[in-house]
Amino acid sequence: MELKRQKRFYGIKSIRTKLILIMIGMLGFTLAAIWFMNRVFLPSYYQHSKVSMLEECYEEANSIVNKDKDYSSGESTGLSDDSTLNLEIMSANNTSSVYIFRLNNFFGKVYYQYDYPSEKVITEFQRQNIIDKTKDYVVGIEDSQSYYVRDKKRNLIDIKNEYCVYKVLDERIGSYYIELFGKLDSGAFVYVSTNYQSMAENIGIFNSFLLYVGVGVIISGVILMVFIGNNFTKPIRKLTEIARKMADFNFEVRYPVKEHDEIGVLGSSINTLSENLEEKISELKTANNELQKDIEKKIQIDEMRKEFLSNVSHELKTPIALIQGYAEGLYDNINDDSESREFYCEVIMDEADKMNKMVKKLLTLNQIEFGNNQVNFEHFDIVQVVRTVINSATLLAKQKEAQIEIDDYPQIYVWADEYMIEEVVTNYVSNAINHVDGEKKIKVSLKKTDKVVRVSVFNTGKCIPEEELDKIWIKFYKVDKARTREYGGSGIGLSIVKAIMESMNQKCGVLNHEDGVEFWFELDIEN
Repeated sequence: MELKRQKRFYGIKSIRTKLILIMIGMLGFTLAAIWFMNRVFLPSYYQHSKVSMLEECYEEANSIVNKDKDYSSGESTGLSDDSTLNLEIMSANNTSSVYIFRLNNFFGKVYYQYDYPSEKVITEFQRQNIIDKTKDYVVGIEDSQSYYVRDKKRNLIDIKNEYCVYKVLDERIGSYYIELFGKLDSGAFVYVSTNYQSMAENIGIFNSFLLYVGVGVIISGVILMVFIGNNFTKPIRKLTEIARKMADFNFEVRYPVKEHDEIGVLGSSINTLSENLEEKISELKTANNELQKDIEKKIQIDEMRKEFLSNVSHELKTPIALIQGYAEGLYDNINDDSESREFYCEVIMDEADKMNKMVKKLLTLNQIEFGNNQVNFEHFDIVQVVRTVINSATLLAKQKEAQIEIDDYPQIYVWADEYMIEEVVTNYVSNAINHVDGEKKIKVSLKKTDKVVRVSVFNTGKCIPEEELDKIWIKFYKVDKARTREYGGSGIGLSIVKAIMESMNQKCGVLNHEDGVEFWFELDIEN
């Protein structure tokens, strides 16, 4: 599962991969758009720019010639040196060839008089070249508009009152030129020419250069985007790992917030979410645990109630039956002699006394278990309490032909409820007298340690089966039912002991020995 998740993350769905692909796509689209614009629109734009440049040359040449007063008024047959220099500068700056000339008619033949370049400077080749290029434009001298003609070889681009602009193919060299031919305000003609063929070469060179630059930019961009993508997706991968651990209920992980950008805010939110989830789940677990305890307690109480009703019914059934039987016998005067009536009355009184004791014990146990019987801690001598209980039980032990032994102990003061502890000792001693056998010895001992004193009551006799050691504390549970019935036990005494010790948060227990059984409990000797 983890491997699939990693593959999915580093596959095409990765943000880093998407960023790289988007960047490559954008760069590729940009380069393709530039290439397409160069191929389709740049020639037209370049031609428009060239035409504009030629038209500016015309305006500037017209301005230069108009400022030459002598030439414009006809007083001078040629341009001044300043005008010539300005025209030369203009020609050089615009990478164009500029010619200014006048036409004279000698006996029906057009004669070119060159004002710029001057007749002294222009070469014979230039002279003939100008004649060849302008002879199709010039068809008359009298009409100012009659010099504009169109030829199949010439493509008219723009036409104005003063000039026309053509795109011309020079068949001799196979190159295109942009030419402007017009008439200046002074009456002179102007011819401006610039090479157009270099544009195709420039576009080709630029596109080739663009291709190399584009490949380099894409490669550099990919490397840069890999680096940026790693830095960009690293915190996202960290957040993903934290979220995965949170899904596995591990809320100890935290995102280290270093920046306060969107990722930092998200990391802070994840940390807050983790803390809140940990707190809420902890509360839910606690509540669930308490609910489970409540359910178990309810089930236990339900079972205890059923068991209690069953045991009480069983325990009370025999004495009630005996009381009812002997009472009916007295009522029916089965035996008229006084001795029989006294016997019947003794049985009824004895069974009623047993029922009374059992009910009292049940009430005591119920109060202790449900916390209705408040524990009053006192500082008293446990040795004195034990001796008092032993003295009270000596007569009963002699009737069983048993002997209770206890060593001489100094005073040992403990913290507990004296009345309840006396009840515990009484139950232990009574239980030992009722189950003593063999040598019929009962040994009561006290063992003091640093913080507690352990009181033990040992009696010789049969051991309790190991599997039943934990059950003897349950209400109405009897290991030897016949013997318990023989001495009139109800199986509640040890349950009272357990409840009393738990109410004071103290320990109690039972141990099997080779020759008997030992019951013990502990009490605090420190405040």
